Amino acid sequence: MTANTPSGSSKNIDVALIGGGIMSTTLGSFIKQLQPEWSINLYENLAQAGLESSDPWNNAGTGHAALCELNYTPAAADGSVATAKAVGINEQFHVSRQFWSHMVSQGHIGSPKGFINPLPHMSFVWGNDHADYLKRRYEALRAEPLFQEIEFSEDHTELEKWVPLVMQGRDPQQRVAGSRVAGGTDVDFGALTRELAGYMDAQGAEMHYGHKVLDVSRASDGRWDVKVKNNSTGEVSKVSARFVFVGAGGGALHLLQRSGIPESKGFGGFPVSGQFLRSTDDTVIAQHNAKVYGQASVGAPPMSVPHLDTRFVNGKRSLLFGPYGGFSPNFLKSGSLLDLPLSVRTHNLIPMLAVGKDNLGLVKYLITEVLKSRPKKVAALRDFYPEANGDSWELITAGQRVQVIKKDPKKGGVLQFGTEVITSADGSISGLLGASPGASTAAPIMIQVLQRCFPSEFKGWEPKLKEMIPGYGAKLNENPSLLADITADTNRVLELG
Repeated sequence: MTANTPSGSSKNIDVALIGGGIMSTTLGSFIKQLQPEWSINLYENLAQAGLESSDPWNNAGTGHAALCELNYTPAAADGSVATAKAVGINEQFHVSRQFWSHMVSQGHIGSPKGFINPLPHMSFVWGNDHADYLKRRYEALRAEPLFQEIEFSEDHTELEKWVPLVMQGRDPQQRVAGSRVAGGTDVDFGALTRELAGYMDAQGAEMHYGHKVLDVSRASDGRWDVKVKNNSTGEVSKVSARFVFVGAGGGALHLLQRSGIPESKGFGGFPVSGQFLRSTDDTVIAQHNAKVYGQASVGAPPMSVPHLDTRFVNGKRSLLFGPYGGFSPNFLKSGSLLDLPLSVRTHNLIPMLAVGKDNLGLVKYLITEVLKSRPKKVAALRDFYPEANGDSWELITAGQRVQVIKKDPKKGGVLQFGTEVITSADGSISGLLGASPGASTAAPIMIQVLQRCFPSEFKGWEPKLKEMIPGYGAKLNENPSLLADITADTNRVLELG
C-alpha cells in the first residue's frame, strides 16, 4: 500500500527502513516472506526507489563477483596471489543470485531480463610486471572451483576475438595479457530495487517516497522515534518503530550518529565522487561485449579501478569508461556540501585525522584527477581503446561513495574499502556504511543483519531461508557438485544460459 504521507504522528510499526535502495528493499523483501504480519514503513528522500547509489549511472550498474576486479586478489611480496577475498565475494554473489532466482520463480518480481544480463568479465593489463601478475592470478584462481571457468591469454589474435575495441590499433609488440570468465553478468540494480519495492508494496508495506528522515532517537519505552518530513508539504511527523534499518547510503552515517548508539562512535566517512565517459556512438557500443577491468593507478582507491564497461540500462546497451576520481564533501549525490564537516565528532576526529595523514597518496590521486583535462581523460580511455574518438564520448557525473573510516588501536584510524554493518547491542537498530562490493552482496549482508538483530526468531526462519537459497549455509567452493547444480538452476531461472 503506497502512501504519500506518514499516517499519524504516533503510529507504532514493527520495522522502519530508511532509504529506498537495494539494501532496504532486499531486507524488506526478506522480512515480508519470513514474518509477513510485521508492519513495514520505508522512507525514501527521492521520488522513487533506487535513484541514488543503486542507480546504474551512479556506479552500481555491475555485478561485482570478483571475476575481474584485480584489487580483490592482491599479490604478496613473494609474488603469490591471495584468492580468499575473491572467493568470499563470489560466494556472496551466488547467494544474491539464488535470492533473485527465488523472487523470479515465485512471481514476486518480473522478468529477469529487466535487471540482469549475461556478460563476460575480463581483466586486461599491459607490461611485463602486470602480465606476469595476471598469469599468476589466473593460475591461483583456476584451482578454486568457483573460478574453474577462467581463461587466460597473451595472444593478440585471441584477445582481439574477446575484446576487439581493446586490441584494434594496439602496438603488436606490446606485451598484453587478459583473463576472462565468460559466465559473468551485468546487473541494473536500480531496476532490481524498483522490482523489490513493488513486491513490498504489494505485500502491504507502506512506501513513503519524497520523505526525508530528519532524526532517529531512542524513546523511553526502548522503541525508536523516527522523525520524518514530507518534502512536498513540509509536514513533519513521527512513527515509533520496534526495529530500524538505516540503508541510506552516504546518508547512513549522520542518522547512526543521531541515534546515539555507542557502536557508531569512532566511525567517519570519506566521500569520493567520480565521472565516466559514455559512448554516444551505437556502432562502437555494439562492438564491445564485456566488462574489462585494469589495474588501479598508484594511490587510487579500489573503486577507481579503470574499466571499459558494457552495461544494460532500461534494456538499452551502453558503453562506459572510467571512473575518473573526484572529491566533493557531499555524502550523497543529492546531498549537502556540509555533509562531511557536519559528520565530524569528537569521537571520530582522531581516526579521520589519522586517515588523512596515512593516505596522502589518495589525496594526491584525487587532486590529480580533479585537475585532469578532458584530453587527458581521453588519453586514459585510449590506454584501453586505442582508436577511441574523444568527440563521440560524453562526460557524465557518477554517484558519491563514502568510504568507511574507523578507529584503529595502532594507527588511530584506518580507511576501509568495503562495507561495514553497525548494529546496536540489543539489535534494535542497524545500518550499513561503505561501498563496493555493496549492491552485489546485498542478500548475504541482509541475512547477516537478520541474524544479528533477530536472534530469537532467526532459528525459526532458517528452513524458509533454505527454501529461498538452496545453498544456504554451504560453501560452494568446497562443494563443486552443489555449485554446479545451483549455477545451472540460477542460470535457467535468470535466463543467463
